[in-house]
This record gives sequence, C-alpha cells and structure tokens, in this order.
Amino acid sequence: MGTPTWDELAELALRRITASGAEYGDVRIQHSVTEAIHGEDRRIASVSNIEDSGFGVRVLYHGAWGFAASSILSLEEVPRVADLAVEIAKGSASIATEKVRLAEEPVHRDRVVTPCRIDPFSIALEKKTDLLLNTMDALHRQAGIVRSSAGLWARRDRKLFLSTEGTHLEFDLLAGQGDCTATALHDGRFSSRSFNTPHLRTGYELIEEADFPREAPRVAGQAVEKVQAPAVEAGLYDLILDPEHLSLTMHESCGHPSELDRALGYEANYAGTSFLTTDKQGSFRFGSPHVTLVADNTEPQTLAATGYDDDGVACQQWDIVRDGIFVGYCTNREVAPQIGETRSRGSNRADGWGSVPIVRIANIGLAPGAATLDQLIGDVKRGIAIEGHGSYSIDQRRYNFQFGGDAFWLIENGRRTHMLRDVIYHGITPEFWNSCDGVADRSFRRRYGFITCGKGQPGQSGWMTHAASPARFRQVAVIRGEGRS
Repeated sequence: MGTPTWDELAELALRRITASGAEYGDVRIQHSVTEAIHGEDRRIASVSNIEDSGFGVRVLYHGAWGFAASSILSLEEVPRVADLAVEIAKGSASIATEKVRLAEEPVHRDRVVTPCRIDPFSIALEKKTDLLLNTMDALHRQAGIVRSSAGLWARRDRKLFLSTEGTHLEFDLLAGQGDCTATALHDGRFSSRSFNTPHLRTGYELIEEADFPREAPRVAGQAVEKVQAPAVEAGLYDLILDPEHLSLTMHESCGHPSELDRALGYEANYAGTSFLTTDKQGSFRFGSPHVTLVADNTEPQTLAATGYDDDGVACQQWDIVRDGIFVGYCTNREVAPQIGETRSRGSNRADGWGSVPIVRIANIGLAPGAATLDQLIGDVKRGIAIEGHGSYSIDQRRYNFQFGGDAFWLIENGRRTHMLRDVIYHGITPEFWNSCDGVADRSFRRRYGFITCGKGQPGQSGWMTHAASPARFRQVAVIRGEGRS
C-alpha cells in the first residue's frame, strides 16, 4: 500500500468519530512553510526556513468538546488521536454544566487559493538578501544613522478541513511582509523610524512594489529629524491618525472587545474580558456618527480572508459599529446562539494544526468618510499628526488605554510644521471614538495586518487586517513619554 492521502487519513478520523456516537467532529491537516530573513547593520543576521506538519481532531460529544493532535500522519496515528479526542470529549461531557449547541451552517465543498503574481518561495535567497543589504546601505548614507535593520517574511499554509457534516475544504494560502528601520543618535538619545509593508495574502509583488531602497532615504532622514525634535508639551491636542497607527488602535480598542467569547466571560485569564457586554448590542454609543467599523473577512489579500474559518463557516462581512452605535460581534458556531443569532460570523480560527480554534478578531476597518487629508489638517489649530505603531497599553476590559506611535508632527493653524518626539496619548475607548469628527475618503485608505495577536491558554497568535483612511480626533489628552516612543 502506498502513502495514504490527506483525504484518506481525514476520512479515517471521521469514521472513528461517527462510530463513537458524537454529534459532530472535524479534522484539520496542515503543512506550513515559513521563511524569515533578518538583517542588522549592513549584514544578514539570520535566515530561517521552517516546515511544520500535523493534524488536529475536534469532537463534540453530548454537548462537550474534546481535542487531540499529532505531528505524525499515519494510518496508525490518526485513529489513535481521533479516539483520544472522543475520550476527552466524553470526559468533558461527564462534568459539563452547560451543553454546547452549534449554529447551523450549510455544507461547503471548495478550494481556496491565494492569488499571487510572484511566488515568494520561488525567489532566490541571494536576491532577497541583496535587497536587504542594499536597503540598509541606503539607510546608513544618512549622517546620524547608527543602527539599521531590514527583514522579509513569507508563509504558505496548505490545509485540509473535513467535518462529519460533509464539509470538505482545501486551502493553499500565502502571506508576506517586509520592513526596514533606521535608528539615529543625538545628544545621547536614540530614536527610530520604520517603513513596513502590511502583512497581506499576496505574493512577492508586495515587496517589489514597496521598493525599500527608494523609501530608505526618507526613513533615515525622518529618524534624524525625530531624534533632534523637541519633546511634546503635555496638553489637549487634536490628533490626525494615519491608517497604520489606526490599525493598532482599532485592534485593541474595538477588535478585542468585539470578540463575543470575551463579552460572555469565556476569555478572562490571559487577556481580559470586554466592556462591550451583550446588553449594549444595538444601543450603546461606541463612537460619533462618523465612526462605522466594518468587519470584512471577504476582502481579497486581507489576512482573515481565508474563504472559510476553522469551523468550516464561510467568511462574511458585517458591521461592528454602525454610525457610532455598537451593533455586532465576532462569533463562532458555539457562541453565536447565545445572543440569538442563527449563524456564526465565521471568526473561529486556530494558529496551527495543534491548536483549538477560538474566536478571533475579524478584519475590522474604519469606513472612509468624505474629506481629504488636507481638509482634516486644515481645520486643526493645535494638533499632532501621528504615523505608525509605538508603545501601547490597555486594560483588561479594553476601556482605558494609552498609545504612542512611530512619528509625530506638530500641526499649527492648519499646517503640519515640525516633528515632535515622546508623544503618548491616553483616553477611554468610547470617549475617544466619540471625539472623531472626520475621516478621509477612500483614496487615502490603507491596510495593515497583525500576525502576533495573542489570545488563549495555551497562547495562540491570530492573524487579521485593519484598514482605514486618516481620521481626526478632537481634544485628546497627550503626555510626554520620555524614552517610550
């Protein structure tokens, strides 16, 4: 007998589950390849190429879950692991105080492939390292730059999902990203400035279009300007936040609190619960009428746009906040019925074959407005424009927060003047979003993603994209965060 196919192995697991009397089961088989190249100070510091394979079996027996996984794909191991998942589910059922009831979902048979023009794994390593070395050389041509870094990252996931309901899904998913950073020294003080492509599901064309050597002089020049800039004076400022910066703000202050398992109290130990409790759905004013936050797991190239989640539920689009009112959650088949919804929103994802799928943040984005960026800035007498990510902190309920950034410019009388440093703003989530009085139009919209969103015990890293156009927030409290930006 030859080597069994993934389909044969998955069907073997499903037969064991069905024979046990379980009401539901699924199996995920996955093979992943991850390449990461990192350069520091005009040299290649590390190159890694990691392959990982295995399978996970999930069983629902008498309203309780069981899960087991293994890195060994064989005719002997698959039934053993399936039986173990059943045994765990039966043990869970014997002590469960509540029964899990899954929302209905149509049976799907599909194949999802990430479209790409250039396969990142087809590009020679020498070409990639040359790009990083040239980028770092360009950064160091700027006087005052003392450190540099540059990196490339790519991953391919091939996955098979089968369920006892008849769903059969195949996936061939790509993702990539690149970045560079320059660090300047002045008067014993260091400051850095970065340029990043977003993490997107596309090919190496993402890197070619970014053109890091072209961006390097600007990045290095702004690092020098930043380190020599005056520190911010604490006070109230109008803020103009760019899409990259907003991606983190949305992620922490809207994404996590909109995960329904948090709102129900299921996710409490590791990363907190949520102030968006279920009594607020449909009535709570989260933000101003300018704020509509849309979850869209169907937008091409975005990280959560995988066609289907790890419940086998088709990806969808829905509103989290509509015209300032909180209206929707990220859900899976288990928690959706608890708020009266008949179908999951398709936000159940695991970070690999060995992890249990959990509710994850969707691709949540701020809907564009009608203004231009110049119009947003032009109506600011005293403000700060912020670009990129910096330090941040937010409480367990996602209510009180503070955020830094990568670059800051003072705005005076409708004009962006000089750079600042050490800017930290803080606030309370609904008060902050209610201070939004303008969003730029779709032509300014950009997408930025995360692959390190921590959640769960054992911890998992979630992937999602957040899109936005620049937005204006009035009279936000700013403090000086010496050494933190």
